Amino acid sequence: MKSPVHRCRDVEHGRGQGGAGAGTTTTCLQAEQRIPISKDVITSSSASAMWFIRDVCGIVCAVITWLLVLYAEFVVLFVMLLPSKNLTYSIVNGTLFNILAFLALASHLRAMCTDPGAVPKGNATKEYIESLQLKPGQVVYKCPKCCSIKPDRAHHCSVCKRCIRKMDHHCPWVNNCVGENNQKYFVLFTMYIALISLHALLMVVFHFLYCFEDDWTKCSSFSPPATVILLILLCFEGLLFLIFTSVMFGTQVHSICTDETGIERLKGETGKWGKMSCWESMQMAFGSPFSLSWCSPFAGLSCKKSPPEHIPVQQGEIIEEDVIEIPLN
Repeated sequence: MKSPVHRCRDVEHGRGQGGAGAGTTTTCLQAEQRIPISKDVITSSSASAMWFIRDVCGIVCAVITWLLVLYAEFVVLFVMLLPSKNLTYSIVNGTLFNILAFLALASHLRAMCTDPGAVPKGNATKEYIESLQLKPGQVVYKCPKCCSIKPDRAHHCSVCKRCIRKMDHHCPWVNNCVGENNQKYFVLFTMYIALISLHALLMVVFHFLYCFEDDWTKCSSFSPPATVILLILLCFEGLLFLIFTSVMFGTQVHSICTDETGIERLKGETGKWGKMSCWESMQMAFGSPFSLSWCSPFAGLSCKKSPPEHIPVQQGEIIEEDVIEIPLN
């Protein structure tokens, strides 16, 4: 089976949008010679830098996410657990809920502040392409929006204003793209949010049953109307996020197992590369063979192959063509 380097794919900006030189170049190539370069050839320009998208909508959504988790934390602790007469029940559920909430927020932070796999911006120059030492007959594709050399399976994000390797989608709730480098953290975020939502719903049900059997003034430190309102709001929040994050979690796991991103299915680009098996895709996405580190947002993606480092070359003018044949004319 050929590797993804030796397979063709459609280009999201189209092969026919380049200049006349590009059209003349590509027509003389056989179909099997139109080879997209591997994603490992292009290094990420921000792998060691702090990654944060300055998008107002995304920042607002991220803040709302944290506030909703903190609201659930407040209701669970001060409305249901601390007033409870059963100390064991309060300790067990309080410890479990706080651990899950902490892991959910940590996963959210890692998903938001991890470079999803951005391709260096503005590197579509003759000097840079020549430094890659590609083989004659290969074809590289330039993104007309960010002027970068696009690796295989990379797509441009209009919010991040960058090409992202294995981009699945841009999620405003984490204010970032979900891509090759941070998909694990997004999966963990949706999983832990779904778990704390389910846990909160179960505790709300038990608390209602307990209060109906006992005096409402004794089952909470708040007044009965305030207690009911707080519990109903938590119940609505928990049910809404349980459904939403469970669907997102299932969608992401399905994408990993089938080795195809959401944007690739949307654009009909599936089946144009050598797919990995479900287990291999899971190990690649979570960064190691199966272990408890899969559930930890603090475990890095250590098993990912580090892309080869290239000696920096002097950058020249951006090449006009969107489809560039090797060797360069």
